[in-house]
Amino acid sequence: MPGLIDKRRKKRWRASIMIGGELHQKLFPDATRKSHRKAVEWEIAKKKEMENDQTVTVSWTILSWSEEYLDYAKDRFTRKTYKEKWSVVKRLVSRSDPHRFVSGISPSDCKDYLGGEFKSRSGYAANKDRKNLAAGWEWGRKYLTGFPQGLNPFRAIEKFPEVRSPRYVPPEDDFWSVYDKAEGQDKLMLLTALHLAARRGEIFALTWADVDFATSQICLWTRKRKGGHKEPDWLPLTTELRQALVKWWDERPVKTSSHIFVCLEELPCLENRYGEPFVERSKFMRRLCVEAKVKPFGFHAIRHLTASILYRKGYSLGHIQAVLRHQNPNTTSRYLRRLGLEQVREALEEGLRKPAKIIEFKRQIG
Repeated sequence: MPGLIDKRRKKRWRASIMIGGELHQKLFPDATRKSHRKAVEWEIAKKKEMENDQTVTVSWTILSWSEEYLDYAKDRFTRKTYKEKWSVVKRLVSRSDPHRFVSGISPSDCKDYLGGEFKSRSGYAANKDRKNLAAGWEWGRKYLTGFPQGLNPFRAIEKFPEVRSPRYVPPEDDFWSVYDKAEGQDKLMLLTALHLAARRGEIFALTWADVDFATSQICLWTRKRKGGHKEPDWLPLTTELRQALVKWWDERPVKTSSHIFVCLEELPCLENRYGEPFVERSKFMRRLCVEAKVKPFGFHAIRHLTASILYRKGYSLGHIQAVLRHQNPNTTSRYLRRLGLEQVREALEEGLRKPAKIIEFKRQIG
């Protein structure tokens, strides 16, 4: 209840209430009945506010945090990205106490875990784990009630040294040897990968609605954007690819499917997926490479091949960026460097060329 106090020869009503072990008070103007009523109303309102604001304390463990983040990642990211994050989480849980509270994880703990990955696997692998776990921690801090709001312990660890080799780019002759071994939609799939520098998932997701034969354009849907948003990228159809698509439209055995590429094999292992769009084709490229007797390569290596062909033919960074559909030209530049293709070659050729020798012209007399 409010109390009447006398301070500096002035009587006033003071409301008081204890919340969470802390005393809250408020002084009112005078000793009148009106001030007393206001003080009583303030105390009642504070009590109701305290009853309605019951904060639930949640203690997140490594396991519970990981499960929540993977549920989010499954809906938000591509299948490949989700599998990568799942593998990272599986390693963390198996090498730690899964019931340990995340509030107790320190940078030292993260250093020990990542350092172990560095020693047993590689710097590249440790840095990939660091990136994914730091992203998961940031997500937990943003969306999970009661998650630690302080320092991200995974980001506190410096990146490990890496030894990276240029990514494998198959020779053009190897690609065409594999292409010659393919038939039907498989041949079209390879041509689509080469002419569009498309990722495997983008090829599998292609529908006939994505092809505009009237304007000779095709739309690739990508999730390789910040936040995992699915966005359309329109590219021009080359004459060769357009003709191949028109031909397949007429010859396709499954007329009812909206997808361009569908499963056409009736095998027990495919669980009656005939006519359904592909999810993955793990043995498809390896089988063709073995038949063609070339070093095995996959769909993403064809994307590398497209970039390298354009580079060697002298196309600008801007042209290659448009084909690869990178939003930032720096991404394209890094991409080419990883393929062993340096953008400074022209500068070196021109800047360090040996000066031409001046040959003195002698006039003939006589």
